[in-house]
Amino acid sequence: MDELDVRTLQRRLADFAAARDWGPYHTPKNLASALSVEAAELVEIFQWLTPEQSARVMEDPATAPRVADEVADVLAYLLQFCEVLGIDVLAALAAKIERNETRFPVPEPDEESTDGSHRHSSE
Repeated sequence: MDELDVRTLQRRLADFAAARDWGPYHTPKNLASALSVEAAELVEIFQWLTPEQSARVMEDPATAPRVADEVADVLAYLLQFCEVLGIDVLAALAAKIERNETRFPVPEPDEESTDGSHRHSSE
């Protein structure tokens, strides 16, 4: 396969869906719902694992392909969602990183919490 890039993958996904007449179903609402379901399927794999087990999940030959498949499903729906709404996913990510770098500057040593950790945002 040629070098992979986001635009090529989005085009392949769009062509795949168009060949099967799935376009009417690929609305932003449906794609967001499908993305959520696939993300939940990824979470399900990790649901009862300890932090240590979760860090080694790709070492398990039975689990590693499942994780990779769910990651692919999440990314596929995210790319399709962005395609339908005209979002440049890489530009959106770069802009978000820049905003987060401003919102969450690297703390000075005296700004650490009492336990040595730093505030984290899930946004």
